[in-house]
Amino acid sequence: MAVKPSVVEVTLESTLTNVEVAEEIARRVSATAGFDEEDQHKIEMAVHESMINAVWHGNKNDASKSVWLRFQIYGDKLEIRVRDQGSGFDPKSIPDPLEEANLLNVSGRGIFLIRTFMDDFRVEYVAGLGTEVTLVKNLNYRGETKQGGTGREHESHSSTN
Repeated sequence: MAVKPSVVEVTLESTLTNVEVAEEIARRVSATAGFDEEDQHKIEMAVHESMINAVWHGNKNDASKSVWLRFQIYGDKLEIRVRDQGSGFDPKSIPDPLEEANLLNVSGRGIFLIRTFMDDFRVEYVAGLGTEVTLVKNLNYRGETKQGGTGREHESHSSTN
């Protein structure tokens, strides 16, 4: 039986063509972690948006810079870190894409989508290294729902007539 790695770490040249490379890694890691197809797609989209932000906004489309990715599988979740070599940003300064004034804007939906698809999203500037976003997706075992009997096993069957 082959042991599946719990950590995948890569450094990619900061180009938009490497967005697809990152998506493929996300697809494989999320499948290995046991996510269903719907969650795999959400993870891929979140990585896609994170990579675009890292390449375009963080590294200013400078191919001499790189984007670092780390995928770590835990027993109950997948944690993904994406770091560019940019100067950082405040996620609170990004306009809400659902506000009427922003509905027709071409950009500004990436962070919204990431937050929607993932269970946790954090942004941190790492001095001397760049901006790092952390994405977390919890592994939900949908097939193991508790049904029938839960909460009823301890009912009293004695009558108090």
